[in-house]
Amino acid sequence: MTVGLHFYKGMIVGLAIQSIMGPLNLFENALAKTVVMGGGLGDGVADRKIFGEKNRSDLTKDDEVVDEQGNPVVRQPLAAGAKQKGGKKTAAATPKKDERSFEDLLLDTWDLGADADMKPLLAVLTKKTVNYRTKEDSWTPCMILAAIGVATTKECLDKCKSLGGNPAAVDKEGWNALHWAAYHGSPAGAKYLLSDDGYGGIKLGLADAKDKEGKIPLDHAKAEGNTEVVTIIENATASGEVAASDDGLRKRK
Repeated sequence: MTVGLHFYKGMIVGLAIQSIMGPLNLFENALAKTVVMGGGLGDGVADRKIFGEKNRSDLTKDDEVVDEQGNPVVRQPLAAGAKQKGGKKTAAATPKKDERSFEDLLLDTWDLGADADMKPLLAVLTKKTVNYRTKEDSWTPCMILAAIGVATTKECLDKCKSLGGNPAAVDKEGWNALHWAAYHGSPAGAKYLLSDDGYGGIKLGLADAKDKEGKIPLDHAKAEGNTEVVTIIENATASGEVAASDDGLRKRK
């Protein structure tokens, strides 16, 4: 048919098709419809949903917000009683600085050390994020929770374990979660990782794992003078397990 039309009518079929489809495609374009049929891009455009986008007030608890890297953004509850454009009463906009990605929240928690409030991090710790790795150093939540030295270390690691957190994952230095607990001096973290009531790390090989320098967690604990952790690892290695406890917490270095 294409060849016949060309020879019979001298028609350039590609151009004919585009002449028909062009206006149709333009009519279906959301931006073109707004400009041509919606009164242009003048006043009031901010209230329009040209591409089906959502304002903050349109989001539901089931909507997931991610940053440009695809990391989940933590949405803080908004203060009640504020008004949006148009006089509709809704929640007040949260300052942008409070909308942190999961990675930012994880690193901020680590920076605060033993004084950190763990609730915001635990609130967004899910099966999807529990084995998240930071972009620069491949740190995981399990590493940080095992080493941070907060009073609720056991509860934090309980949640990490229940969600499938992997203590054997290693960072760019080849450290697993026990390396972290050993170096930073977290007895509670080491006990949980090695206890049969926790991760059962002896069976997982956490104590024998070597980092890129050929060091096992015990080497780091000794080098840093973390005697409690040294004792925990040595006892666990000898007996095959150690009782989990939160006693004797020490702040990270």
